[in-house]
Amino acid sequence: MVETASTFTAPDSPVLGSLFLSALVGLAPLAIFFVLLGAFKVKTHWCALISLAASIVLAWGAFKMPLTLALLSATQGLAFGFMPILYIIIAAVWLYNLTVESGRGEDVRATFNLVGRGDRRVQALIIAFSFCGLLEGLAGFGAPVAIVAAMLVAIGLKPMKAAVVTITGNAISVGYGAMAIPVTTAGRLGGAKATEVATQMSHLTPLLALFMPFLLLLLLDGKRGLKQLWPAALISGVVTALGHFWAAGYFSYELTAVLASLLGFAAVTALMQVWHPNTPEDAHTGTSVDLTASRAVLALMPYWLVVVVFALAKLWRLGVDIPALLASTDLKFGWPGLDGNLLAKSGKPVGGTQFTLQWISSPGTLIALTALIVAAIYALNSSQGKYPFTFKEGVKTLFSTIYSLRISILTIATVMALAYVMNFSGQTAVIGAWMAGTGAAFAFISPVLGWLGTAVTGSATSANALFADLQATAAHSVGADPSLLLGANTIGGGLGKIISPQNLTIAAGAVGEPNSEPKLLQKALPISISLLVVLALLVGISSLLG
Repeated sequence: MVETASTFTAPDSPVLGSLFLSALVGLAPLAIFFVLLGAFKVKTHWCALISLAASIVLAWGAFKMPLTLALLSATQGLAFGFMPILYIIIAAVWLYNLTVESGRGEDVRATFNLVGRGDRRVQALIIAFSFCGLLEGLAGFGAPVAIVAAMLVAIGLKPMKAAVVTITGNAISVGYGAMAIPVTTAGRLGGAKATEVATQMSHLTPLLALFMPFLLLLLLDGKRGLKQLWPAALISGVVTALGHFWAAGYFSYELTAVLASLLGFAAVTALMQVWHPNTPEDAHTGTSVDLTASRAVLALMPYWLVVVVFALAKLWRLGVDIPALLASTDLKFGWPGLDGNLLAKSGKPVGGTQFTLQWISSPGTLIALTALIVAAIYALNSSQGKYPFTFKEGVKTLFSTIYSLRISILTIATVMALAYVMNFSGQTAVIGAWMAGTGAAFAFISPVLGWLGTAVTGSATSANALFADLQATAAHSVGADPSLLLGANTIGGGLGKIISPQNLTIAAGAVGEPNSEPKLLQKALPISISLLVVLALLVGISSLLG
């Protein structure tokens, strides 16, 4: 344990007694991050490392935080970055990669072709909205956009249209990406319960989800598509919206995107059994696919099984209270050298230095268990030799997954360290106090922070790490609900990802149109801004209504 006699209370206006100057200094690490990334095209992980160093220097030099405490703040941020955030991300991407490495991705595509009854527009709708949301909820980090955009080109969409439809359809699921890591991050760093943040989001994202399929049809086939396929858009939007409302507010917020997307997919599948759209010749792809029911079930197994595992872990109380049993294994302790040495203005220790290590109850463990089961079943059932796969290959996929995520791992861990230093030193608090000068209007502009943060960093998790404490501070100052503004930051991040340079590059590459990012941005920017305006109005009205 690190011993230190120093204690620290975050100051209100440390720079010449001026809140404005203090806020400018507090903003410096974020400004460095965004300028290096946006203007100088520095790699994201280097931006994070340089900004972390700047925040530590400013915490010590301008905010008078003992250097030891500043460094320890960074270590707690790193720890939170690895556990639970990166643990969940690695497990989720591993689970998805089992589908790819086993070769069953082919059957996933065939399943969508059968559901769409050969109508390219219906296939594109369920792939860009339901399947992309499913992948985002499970894995995130660019993989859904790359996979879905390529799939849309494969079924016959023009490259630019495929790219625009993909990044638009992905947007509302980003806040719940990788088992809702952005929500967990927002709650943890914003001093609110993640479940409360998710509940506030459950009042907002359903409204966007309800109309998103209609927007996608408009992008896919204009007025003709809306006229001929509005029943599919309606059932998809209504059921997905209800899934968002129920999962985020009453079931398990970690599973919101996964469960809502599965329900939307199932609803359209059921509709297509009794309704046959008028499909023009130029939108018909044919339906002759060699696919058995067993192969379809196995292909989608990672997605429905993870829902079953989470349901048991979250809800089973018959005979054995599984949620309580899992929670009893959590290890809670004060961060060594930091706990008790960071004081609130009342003189009492701040609560943020308490660390909870979820090793069995963590969503990461539940996902990893699901992945092991999937790997074992894929090894036992090769679908009559079509997809040979061994359990050993499934385990090896875990290590290749970790290697492929190595830069993301470094970036996320460093951004979390940056966020903790800024929060504990008071840098974020003075920024929030200064911004709270806008009064009640802040609720209307709060989603813009998440939008900007994700547009620049490409990650809603990073945007929440950077702005969650600021949102919470401003909310307390203007009398708004912190959970509402934290949720607004998270949803806004998803809309900002539409125009994120990283996202545009991934989409452009996936559709075989490298260097088309400017053209793609031109098409995507009006969509992103329009959705942001709608979200800002919804958040502002929600705040005024209390």
